[in-house]
Amino acid sequence: MKQALDDLGGLGYLAWDTVRYSVSRPFGFGLLVEQLFQIGVMSLSITSIVALFTGLVISVQTIYSLSSYGGQLFIGDLVALSLVRELGPVLTSLMVAGRVGAGITAELGSMTVTEQVDAIRALGANPIKKLVVPRVLATVIMLPLLVVLADIIGIFGGMVAVAAELGQSPDFYLRRVLGALSIADVASGLIKSAVFAVIIALIACHRGLTVTGGAAGVGAATTRTVVSASISILISDFFITKFLLWALV
Repeated sequence: MKQALDDLGGLGYLAWDTVRYSVSRPFGFGLLVEQLFQIGVMSLSITSIVALFTGLVISVQTIYSLSSYGGQLFIGDLVALSLVRELGPVLTSLMVAGRVGAGITAELGSMTVTEQVDAIRALGANPIKKLVVPRVLATVIMLPLLVVLADIIGIFGGMVAVAAELGQSPDFYLRRVLGALSIADVASGLIKSAVFAVIIALIACHRGLTVTGGAAGVGAATTRTVVSASISILISDFFITKFLLWALV
């Protein structure tokens, strides 16, 4: 319990410092661009694969579940709503937590145990400004974009499945998709992804900067990052969903 409270306090201080230093000069655009590439571009493949097969599975399951009720016409609606509202943001965030979150913790943890972070302080630089701010901002920028891409690819996967299984025309499927979605649905997914991005980046940076115990400690911190971020995403998803249903619907 004490460790959990210490972690929450550390995350709170880190979040406050990140906000303060993100609006102070120098802005370090070069570091931000590097992290945008590492977090966004390098996550495209895993995001695309997961999204494609998620769309395929949802469509196939829906086809056989609704076939007894003559509900095949609504497959596009179900795929679009489930992906944009829930599965797109959550699954993409879990993938990013596993790839990016673990990578951030391992990188910062290695710098911590080899005293590179102390060297940054000794040179008069701020490690939060130099190491944490670019990673948090890059995650907040790129994760919503990855979620949008995942939604599009997942909807495409659903279209392929429906065309193959039912012979339904892509034009009809896409019209059902566009008719089912609203601005509130899209906004809900983007808001969730932005919140999840903050959770992933802050947990990963906090774990990395507080590593102890050498190489073994780095490995343990990396594992804890993935577990903590994944659980936090799923728990926060419930509360964000409840709030957005009240606020946007």
